[in-house]
Amino acid sequence: MGTVHAKADDRRNILGDTVENLSGNERQQDKRQEDIQWEGVRARVDKIHIDGLARTKDDIIEDCIRDLFKASDFQDVLLKAHRARLKLDELGCFKNISVYIDTSKGPNATPDGLEVTFNVKELKRLTGGISTHVGNNEGALLVGMKAPNILGRGERVQVEYTHGSKKTSNFNIGFVKPFRGRHRPVFTTSLFQAHSEWPTSGYKSIERGLLLDFAFHSSSLVKHNLQWSGDVRDFNCLSRSTSFDVREQSGLSLKSALRHILSMDLRDDLIFPTQGSLFELTSEFAGLGGDVGFIKNKFTFQSNYSVMEDIVFQGSLTGGVMTPTSPDMKISMADMFYLGGPLSVRGFQLRGVGPHSEGNALGSMCYWAAGLHLFAPLPFRPGRGGFGELFRTHLFVNAGNVGDFKLDDSNLLSTIQKNMRVSYGLGLALRLGNMARLEVNYCFPLTFDKGDHTQSGVQFGIGVKFL
Repeated sequence: MGTVHAKADDRRNILGDTVENLSGNERQQDKRQEDIQWEGVRARVDKIHIDGLARTKDDIIEDCIRDLFKASDFQDVLLKAHRARLKLDELGCFKNISVYIDTSKGPNATPDGLEVTFNVKELKRLTGGISTHVGNNEGALLVGMKAPNILGRGERVQVEYTHGSKKTSNFNIGFVKPFRGRHRPVFTTSLFQAHSEWPTSGYKSIERGLLLDFAFHSSSLVKHNLQWSGDVRDFNCLSRSTSFDVREQSGLSLKSALRHILSMDLRDDLIFPTQGSLFELTSEFAGLGGDVGFIKNKFTFQSNYSVMEDIVFQGSLTGGVMTPTSPDMKISMADMFYLGGPLSVRGFQLRGVGPHSEGNALGSMCYWAAGLHLFAPLPFRPGRGGFGELFRTHLFVNAGNVGDFKLDDSNLLSTIQKNMRVSYGLGLALRLGNMARLEVNYCFPLTFDKGDHTQSGVQFGIGVKFL
């Protein structure tokens, strides 16, 4: 929970292994560690000090630390100090935050009183840098500049440019404003330009537009994003061999859309979770102006179970459906669903499942996909506790289907199971820090349609979100 320090009058480290004593001489005099149950030990917070503030306003700091005064015992003080530190960190104003707990002193000190001190170091007025990050099966160079805490309440202006390894590029300039309140609301507005190429579908596009995002938490674990986006898209053929079905969508289009994203992540780790679940639901309505109109819903669910030590069984399910709002409105290929690839249904090429025209993936209005996975340590545990912990062996079975299913069909279940694609395989997964993982799998496509593009044998995948 970060750095927490405490000092007691009886010259003992009152928090055992989790808290450091402020005095080095006292540690030398008495190094005994005692297991003490702090639940029920009476304590209250008399004073809170914030050291290191310069530009940050007092009112937004008070909102973060106010609950500390409600602590009734020592364990409660520790928990609330940890939560206060997380809230301060979420403001995006500080580089380092340390917490010190000491006994209360002075004429107004109470017998069970404590003083809590937060040492903070504010970010510079202008920061920037160059870094790399990993997207969906591609790497990217990121050049960014940020002006944090410009008005003293966590506001920031940020400019970012990314250039991907697959001829993608993105530029955006945004303003972020956090608000006070128990739901932790944050408002973001950004101007963007995004260029992308999709050789598997035979098109390239440039999007320029405006995005407004309002994020808040309905509970500590449930996050909502309400968004509006308006963008102009220039859709073009990628080469002379692009099929006619793709060519006829070439040209400019205007899209205006409302979007709601609900997410709940209870997993204990982003890359190799051992327990917990993830749920995400995205609902989008396009057609508030422009010539693109549809209603689109998509969900993702993942659950993890520890079978035994370091052996994890994972199940995942995703699906989506979209319908046009009127015959006069069109649906762009860029908005449709695609399936297949190392991050999706393995054993197929990227966007290799579903309808194609002269080798170009066209996308569909509905899809579903499911996966069962078993992750385990390397055989005989080489490098246990060190480098070997970055690797996992991987067994999987994937299934899915994509098409223009009719939800009002009385035989819907048999319709979505018709021509179901199934693949299985085994391989190796590697953690790349806390930002992505790399999978090297040997895949066996089991069932597929004659128009699909399969990829049996070795397949590489790198990203954050895998099926």
